[in-house]
Amino acid sequence: MSDLICIGAVAGSFGVRGEVRLKSFCAVPEDIESYSPLQNEDGSQSYTVSLTRVTNNGFVAILGGVETKEQADAIKGLRLFAPRDALPNLPDDEYYYADLTGLQVFDTGGTLLGQVKSVMNHGAGDLLEVQAPGLKDTVLLPFTQAAVPTVDMGQRRIIADPPDGLF
Repeated sequence: MSDLICIGAVAGSFGVRGEVRLKSFCAVPEDIESYSPLQNEDGSQSYTVSLTRVTNNGFVAILGGVETKEQADAIKGLRLFAPRDALPNLPDDEYYYADLTGLQVFDTGGTLLGQVKSVMNHGAGDLLEVQAPGLKDTVLLPFTQAAVPTVDMGQRRIIADPPDGLF
């Protein structure tokens, strides 16, 4: 499991003073500031985070080291990470997206369906993007109790009961 968990992303610049539009992936969105400083994906850069106001779909923030609009424009799309040990422990039936990525997915009969490529949420619930062997396109599996009755983190696998015809 990764030592860093993605908890936000820079959506672009805001204004001319180096502020950024920030999307938070935290359960309580404003908590992103409490995990400051945040890091880039490989941990080579660190950014202090100071939220200045709420906007549509996120926040306006000041990131340490980003002082101009050009610098803010240059980091659009930057994903921000916090160390796993700084984040709260989750109940047994909740998972960080990073923990699900890479797990093998089997059906209830033990047949390998594929591997989790990513986890998505477009507003209607979580979806597991599964890369199935022999398929060109990925399959989106609803991450619900009915479709995914078992997540076994010890064995690094998911047991799924997908809707008929999905795979």
